[in-house]
Amino acid sequence: MTQDDWPIWQGNMAAQCSAQPDDATAIIDLTDAVRRDVSYGALHEMVDGLARALKAEVAPGERVGVLLSQSPWCAAAHLAIWKIGAISVPLFKLFKRDALASRIGDAGCAIVLTDAEGADLLGDLATPWMAADVGTAGGPVDFADVGPEDPAVLIYTSGTTGTPKGALHGHRVLSGHLPGVSVSHDHLGQAGDCLWTPADWAWIGGLFDVAMPALALGVPVVAARMPKFTVEGCADVISRGEVRNVFFPPTALRMLKAADVSLPGLRSVASGGEPLGAEMLAWGRKAFGLEINEFYGQTECNMVASSCGGDFPAQPGCIGKP
Repeated sequence: MTQDDWPIWQGNMAAQCSAQPDDATAIIDLTDAVRRDVSYGALHEMVDGLARALKAEVAPGERVGVLLSQSPWCAAAHLAIWKIGAISVPLFKLFKRDALASRIGDAGCAIVLTDAEGADLLGDLATPWMAADVGTAGGPVDFADVGPEDPAVLIYTSGTTGTPKGALHGHRVLSGHLPGVSVSHDHLGQAGDCLWTPADWAWIGGLFDVAMPALALGVPVVAARMPKFTVEGCADVISRGEVRNVFFPPTALRMLKAADVSLPGLRSVASGGEPLGAEMLAWGRKAFGLEINEFYGQTECNMVASSCGGDFPAQPGCIGKP
């Protein structure tokens, strides 16, 4: 992706993430023991099945929760909600009941797309819809006609500074992320690129730094459930998924460094959330054979600065280049 390709806005976000050939690989599903490659065509059928069912119950602008871990159905749930002009509310499987209740109540979600595990967590907080049971094919559903400011996703902060707050983003938010995501992976979209993060897709770092930008750019994205990050599990995902591009939260990098793990074969490693420091950057060069690209952003305003080791050397304590 070159600077000339960076869009200001490309319409409904669900359409942005659907503009690849049907036979191209969209998601590499490692949530079970056997790897399953999900094509864009298969993903479209999942999305349309969900969208059709939702359209009968949900009006444009209404909020629908998504309580699903990394999986093809998690991606399909968000896309289906956006496709009909409704607003998705990402929810984290590791939340306790009070955390779920505060977000669902504040957002006003009457319906939550989930699975059996999520339904048990929800209890009576909202009406659970089993995404995999609802989402069956039945013909295409039209994309809702939306503008760049029309709301699409209500994503909550982690609560670092007080009570978690909902950040409401319009359909332009994906286009706004693409330059930062591309640069932080030394121009994502090269031949053979395949993107993964251990960060859950309930957070903006998983959903808009990895999952949706990958679908929009035609880069296969790996879905792998990691309730707890382990060095061994990380290496297994990278190997089985043929991952070449990773967004590692700093905590994951510290665990890899403590284990003195080497992960050759990656083309790019990005990280954000806190400064890494000179020692970590030096270790990254040894362990990965490349620069760790640090980026900065928040739930409210994400991916606004990034380094790019493919273009210029990293400078400890700094992000990007003036």
